[in-house]
Amino acid sequence: MDDEQEVAEDLEDTDPTDGTATDEESDAVQGDATESADDEFAVIREHYAANKQLTDDELDKVADVAVSYLRQILSYFGEDKVTIDEYDGDEGELILDISGGDLAVLIGRHGRTLDALQMVLSSLFSSNLKFHYPVVVDIEGYKNRRKEKLQNLARNGAARAKRQGGRVSLPPMNAYERRLVHLALVDDEDVATHSEGTEPDRHVVITAVKH
Repeated sequence: MDDEQEVAEDLEDTDPTDGTATDEESDAVQGDATESADDEFAVIREHYAANKQLTDDELDKVADVAVSYLRQILSYFGEDKVTIDEYDGDEGELILDISGGDLAVLIGRHGRTLDALQMVLSSLFSSNLKFHYPVVVDIEGYKNRRKEKLQNLARNGAARAKRQGGRVSLPPMNAYERRLVHLALVDDEDVATHSEGTEPDRHVVITAVKH
């Protein structure tokens, strides 16, 4: 018998538990690991619900889960070697910015494919954590550039509304983009904003306020 055949037979005869644990013991270990993971996120859920500042370790654990799910989703598009940068947004949200690879198709027209990608990730992410933690998926800074463009659009629209003493309707936007417009003008006491219409034509209206 040659060496390779001996090794193969040795592997076939080897108990996957190495002869030191029964199936029941292995199941118990797996159950303990699952329970430990649940307990780990239970503490994070408790802290987040109480509006306590999460520790760096807790934030890292949350981010690791999000990145893991995002990589799984991207793998279905054949994007296995992308870089994902993670950082905190202005409102405490977790931002995952993807770079590298052929990612234009994942943005889609007016960012709609990117919005769908974020929705899928958020659903998986919340299901795993068992609470909603805000997460934003971006691709090579697209949403950041879009945010700046929307803020400028909001300010220009507000200036027109005040100059004309009336109302200005902005182009149709998704819920996330409309929120950015509202926030951009929330401190401007000379205008008020509200949304009109139904999806996908729902849009923000900026109205001059008479004092």
